[in-house]
Amino acid sequence: MVSWFPSFALYHSLHMGFPDFDSTCPDFLFKFLVIGSAGTGKSCLLHQFIENKFKQDSNHTIGVEFGSRVVNVGGKTVKLQIWDTAGQERFRSVTRSYYRGAAGALLVYDITSRETYNSLAAWLTDARTLASPNIVVILCGNKKDLDPEREVTFLEASRFAQENELMFLETSALTGENVEEAFLKCARTILNKIDSGELDPERMGSGIQYGDASLRQLRQPRSAQAVAPQPCGC
Repeated sequence: MVSWFPSFALYHSLHMGFPDFDSTCPDFLFKFLVIGSAGTGKSCLLHQFIENKFKQDSNHTIGVEFGSRVVNVGGKTVKLQIWDTAGQERFRSVTRSYYRGAAGALLVYDITSRETYNSLAAWLTDARTLASPNIVVILCGNKKDLDPEREVTFLEASRFAQENELMFLETSALTGENVEEAFLKCARTILNKIDSGELDPERMGSGIQYGDASLRQLRQPRSAQAVAPQPCGC
């Protein structure tokens, strides 16, 4: 199931966490961000992931946009609730408020633009400071279809990812190459961290919620399992 809500800047004060747009109750809900400089194709990546097609008439995002999709990851259903943030500096004060409580992020640059690559460190600092130091981030070198115009090598970006403990893929919002894999890889890593105990869905601001109350009960101490489960908030 997918949901697509463009031009979400007007809902700034209403939907800071997990919006309630449909009654589907997955195992988990993850809050995701798509961040990076303007013109890197962030909205096109989100549109390709949600709609499985390229967004032909893409303009710069004003404020934020929102999309969601339920995916199967490791045998569990996960609803990804994804906030696409504007990359223009004049919207940074607005979009930063959406970072709070995010579990994962796609950090996007344009492989044909050295300028967007050079700004990655600042975007990453914002994510780890304003969302969480434990936010799971995948670096996406977008516009892979424009390889002849490349200004940033795969090796250089790989080195940046390794130095900053990021996953890394090159993507193409136009062809769809590696777009779904980027979101799924990030979600898979979050699930693995939940299983290993590195991430606690019960911690406030984790960016993770249980959709299935039985999963919450399984992870609670036995003495706490007698407490009535909370209804699904998805």
